Amino acid sequence: MSKHTKIPRHVAVIMDGNGRWATQRHLPRVAGHSRGVDAVRAVIEAGGRRGIEFLTLFAFSSENWRRPADEVSVLMRLFLSALQKEVGRLRDNGVRLRVVGELDAFEPELRRHIAEAEAQTAGNEKLKLTICASYGGRWDIVQAVRALLAADPSVAARPAAVDEALLARHLALAFAPDVDLLIRTGGEQRISNFLLWQSAYAELYFTDLLWPDFDANALDAALAWYATRERRFGRTSAQLAVSP
Repeated sequence: MSKHTKIPRHVAVIMDGNGRWATQRHLPRVAGHSRGVDAVRAVIEAGGRRGIEFLTLFAFSSENWRRPADEVSVLMRLFLSALQKEVGRLRDNGVRLRVVGELDAFEPELRRHIAEAEAQTAGNEKLKLTICASYGGRWDIVQAVRALLAADPSVAARPAAVDEALLARHLALAFAPDVDLLIRTGGEQRISNFLLWQSAYAELYFTDLLWPDFDANALDAALAWYATRERRFGRTSAQLAVSP
């Protein structure tokens, strides 16, 4: 294992600050969410050009359902509109889209468009884009336990048979490697129940930039910071120095 990898294989982003961006400009919060979609597009395009394999974006948390009903409604309409407008671009640019979370909470029309977008991009391999929507890290672990028990009820009587690898196969992002770099915009310094299992050894990068202002240059700054990090995974610097 090398001392560090210049380009992280899996980057996850908590896209925070849309509402504050709008408030600072005396605009309705929906204006910030709309500009946030532009930032999503810019980061997807930049990530693909820089060789990131997996990009996971926290679009809507399990806790976001507690927001005012009118804002939630706007977010759902914006999500649907973005899917309809962007799926062709994703397909043509080699991006594979997955949406993970408690999708049963969404309206049938939105679920249908999610399924169609996933199907249209299923053959792409350049960048694997995951949108976490109605998602929470604790929910993910609980649903993985339930899925494991449903797949093999006998493990309930054989708890020693359950190890990390077995449980991980049932996580919502079982198709992706662990997160290497987790970015949070907006100035807060917490992970807010996002990818708790998958981010166990992630490098955490916090920036004061609000999400609508996060662009390719901001991504490059995060990647440059990541390249300075020593990825030890429990080992010492001396061990890394002599490892192949």
